[in-house]
Amino acid sequence: MADESTASVIPLHYGAPRKSRKSTARAKAPRPRGRKPASAPVAPPPSDDLIPLEFLSADTNDAAPSVPAPATEVVPDETADVARRAPADAGPTAPRGRALASYVLVGAALCLAAVGVVINGWFARSLGSTEAAAWLFLAIGVAADLVALAAPSCAAHLWGARQRATALVAWALWLMTFMFAVTAGLGFASVNIADVTSARASRPTPAVTVAQTALADAMAARDRECKGGVGKFCREREAAVAERQQAVVAAMRSVELTADPQTDAAIRLVAWLSHGWLQPTGNDFAMLRLVLLALLPQIGGILLMVGRSPA
Repeated sequence: MADESTASVIPLHYGAPRKSRKSTARAKAPRPRGRKPASAPVAPPPSDDLIPLEFLSADTNDAAPSVPAPATEVVPDETADVARRAPADAGPTAPRGRALASYVLVGAALCLAAVGVVINGWFARSLGSTEAAAWLFLAIGVAADLVALAAPSCAAHLWGARQRATALVAWALWLMTFMFAVTAGLGFASVNIADVTSARASRPTPAVTVAQTALADAMAARDRECKGGVGKFCREREAAVAERQQAVVAAMRSVELTADPQTDAAIRLVAWLSHGWLQPTGNDFAMLRLVLLALLPQIGGILLMVGRSPA
């Protein structure tokens, strides 16, 4: 019985026996004086050494030790980082020069639009026979000019939104109001140019004054000579009066030509540049100027569309 109880005692499995302090002290090397170096922490012995081998199951002994998965290095996603920084780092889509040019075009468009509204309103109001009719014509002229200003931008936006039918309707409305505005501009320009030209042509000049004085003297001499009847000297005085009248007409004609110096200078400039190959008349330049004065105040809508278009 004693043997059986002795055999049932299971010896514990311990680690390697510790060395004696004396042998450890002899084996230690002398340490240098000074600051004690930092030593790495010693891990405690595993708990598996304290468990008897008989208590370990066969499955545990046969199973391979679990190897911890290697730590994966987290690599930052450069694409996502760039995507996050893109809205903050991205600059304006249009260059600075393009933005400045757009602002200039928009400013010029608004200036021309203001001039066009005033011109159309003034001329439309001048067509009314009564005060009420004049104010009604004024409202029509101002509204038509505003439609001609805003219609191109709206039509371009609708065309970009693939609403083609509505965009065509907007362009048709713009064309109708544009023609109305051009006719008002033609009336305004022609009336003012004619008034200024007439005022300049009728101004007294030394040549006209001399010609008119000579005509008055010839007419007085004719009246004295022809008082007693028509004779040889009376007919001579009548011929002198006709000659003086032609001189007055020529003097006034020269004043009319100088009443529009822009046209005269343009004719001479074109003839000089073309070496005489082109010989335009004063009427050609007068018509060109009239068309430009009527069209320019009405292109504010086109300039506004171009100035506000994206780069």
